Amino acid sequence: MKKVLSIAGSDCSGGAGIQADLKTFSAHGVFGMSVIVSVVAENTSRVIDIQDVKPDMIEKQIDAIFEDIDVDAVKVGMLSQPDCMKAVAEKLKQYTPANVVIDPVMYAKNGCPLMNPGAIDTLIKTVLPLADLLTPNIPEAEKIAGIEINNVEDMKKSAVEIYKMGCKNVLVKGGHATGNALDILFDGNKFYSFDAQRIETKNTHGTGCTYSSAIASNLALGFELQEAVHRAKEYVTIAIQHSLSIGKGNGPTHHFYELYKNGLKK
Repeated sequence: MKKVLSIAGSDCSGGAGIQADLKTFSAHGVFGMSVIVSVVAENTSRVIDIQDVKPDMIEKQIDAIFEDIDVDAVKVGMLSQPDCMKAVAEKLKQYTPANVVIDPVMYAKNGCPLMNPGAIDTLIKTVLPLADLLTPNIPEAEKIAGIEINNVEDMKKSAVEIYKMGCKNVLVKGGHATGNALDILFDGNKFYSFDAQRIETKNTHGTGCTYSSAIASNLALGFELQEAVHRAKEYVTIAIQHSLSIGKGNGPTHHFYELYKNGLKK
């Protein structure tokens, strides 16, 4: 049994954050664990409030996992404040886990901020260099790279700029663009494209969390990065295709559609 840890915020409505990560891990047949860095009172329509966990408690949660359990992959999601970023970064440097996938979550699906805007410099300096793979969407890539993204070439330029900041691989996700849902992976030498037909639905709450967790799961299962991204792209596309009309806003994806239909994939 492969074991994957999510370090992220908690979404009480169940569509994103830690809850989406754990569902995604289970759908991939890996054992999911969690370190909660923020408790987010949110639903499909809005973020009501955020209460951050104290940095020392974040560190103790991470210690509790690594002193006892071998971790095959780590997914890092919402980190709202510089202090929690520094705490997570120090522990990742201490334990040096394999397969660190970092999703630089800045906004909820409804546009509500989940990261202190003043924390982006800390994110770039302390967290990004620890990523085996960074998975920004277009608005996040624009903020990190400091450039405007209007087309595929701009996505590639942003990936190159972000790669220079120290992460080993960058996946710029095209979900916020028009046309097909095209993602660009840059490994420092080559670009790889992952394309899927865009699905017209408002129910995409938690897609970024789900995608990055699926990549981490596939890396833990032993797949090379390109194949892990390819499989995760297929998984999240099916989850969006069969998304759930739950709530009054952006409903969640269906994390278990394939599992309910066919059982675990071998």
